[in-house]
Amino acid sequence: MARGINKVILVGTVGRDPEMKYTPSGDAIANISIATSESWKDKNTGEKKEVTEWHRVVFYRQLADIVGKYVRKGQQVYIEGSLKTRSWEKDGQKHYATDIVASEMQMLGSRQGSGMGAGSYDEAPRSSNSGGGYGSAPAAQQSAAPQSSHNDRGFEDFDDDIPF
Repeated sequence: MARGINKVILVGTVGRDPEMKYTPSGDAIANISIATSESWKDKNTGEKKEVTEWHRVVFYRQLADIVGKYVRKGQQVYIEGSLKTRSWEKDGQKHYATDIVASEMQMLGSRQGSGMGAGSYDEAPRSSNSGGGYGSAPAAQQSAAPQSSHNDRGFEDFDDDIPF
């Protein structure tokens, strides 16, 4: 049987502040809800329609720490991950839930509109990418690199040579 692909990509709005939990070994777990909306115009009535879908997203380890520290309700985020269904029994009835286990997260939107205190967003990681699947290290600040002109790097007239 062929291998399958289990990949989810979401761009949505955080519905509530992260809920943080910790394992007995001290690893962080963060849970958030992401809303995605779709809108269209009804062909029969001409009325604008919209439907919102809510997604449960779970982050582990270092990525969970980052989410707990920087992500807040109302922010837009880009999430990559995979679907994971869990089950449990309560009062003799079996229950199921499907979550998105995030492996990558990018905070989107403007710095001013983030709802965070002045300057705090500059310290936030711009993206998080996990090599192993559950955590990631913060990306380096983009302002840390010295600014230089493109001539200092040996790319004279480079922009003119781009074929597209």
